Amino acid sequence: MRNQLWILLFVAAVLSPAHADAAFLLEEPYGKMGTFEPMGHAAVYLTHVCASSPTRLRPCKPGEPGVVISRYHRVAGDDWIAIPLLGYLYAVDTLQKIPASADADSVAELRDTYRRAHFLTLIPSNADGHAPQGDWTQLVGSAYDRKLYGFQIETSPVQDKAFIRWMNKRKNKAHFNLFVANCADFSRNVLNFYAPHAVHRNYFADAGMTTPKQVAKSLASYAHHHPTLEMSSFEILQVPGSIPRSRHVDDVAEGLLKSKKYLIPLALLSPPVVGGVALLYLTEGRFSLNNDTTVFDIAREVHPQPTRAEAVTVARPKPATITPVVSLESTGQATGR
Repeated sequence: MRNQLWILLFVAAVLSPAHADAAFLLEEPYGKMGTFEPMGHAAVYLTHVCASSPTRLRPCKPGEPGVVISRYHRVAGDDWIAIPLLGYLYAVDTLQKIPASADADSVAELRDTYRRAHFLTLIPSNADGHAPQGDWTQLVGSAYDRKLYGFQIETSPVQDKAFIRWMNKRKNKAHFNLFVANCADFSRNVLNFYAPHAVHRNYFADAGMTTPKQVAKSLASYAHHHPTLEMSSFEILQVPGSIPRSRHVDDVAEGLLKSKKYLIPLALLSPPVVGGVALLYLTEGRFSLNNDTTVFDIAREVHPQPTRAEAVTVARPKPATITPVVSLESTGQATGR
């Protein structure tokens, strides 16, 4: 199956309109919260669904790259928000504006510029005219903060139209809850709309909570047992720069076993509990995120690095160059283990 995600971005002129896709985005944790809550973030990218506003969906027009949709906490009182793909990943409107590298100041400026251009009514400025504090920064420029893993399945235009009707009829009122209504729960519901019963909670390894890694594991397992549901996987690298690199994503049992500040006291108080958690992880929680995936470093694709020969002869006149065509086919299938 063609990797429509990147064909949409790089060679939109040769797209076949007969196919649509949904891609689950599993995003690594970052910052201080990533230390205490290593489960990361979950979102869904839809190639043929676009947005007439951040809270209302519509079919895409030819050449439009679709939207990323997810549930957020404390953003304008809405339960879900839809963001165009380039805005979600890089806080820009065109590929040429993606920077080759980024630091905290440049990313803050990119996000504020994008907010003012597209989300000023949703996320208004402070009284002093500056960008407000808050979780809204997770809406735009995700690839500056973290690495993303994608698990893509083929959908149909009929399903997309039904999904748009379903979402637009729902009451979009925030009811975020870390344990029963988090971002992974939202993604689980979206993916189950397209592939019924594909994604489920893990009541053992995750103590009943839906985690982003469990969504990916469920989807990969479902695709493995349903070969007609073609699935491909990919990685979107974090943009190079001085911003700290994101952390490995874990589920509940895995995060507990890897966290010394929780594991050591628990082991001293109750060794059998630790043994039980380890058993749950080994039997129910293990899942590799690096099974034959295609890796995309978009910053380098947009801003190719000079070769060694070019670097040595930088003082010489450079001949005219042609941007290379990038092959973007991906058929790797992720499997849980």
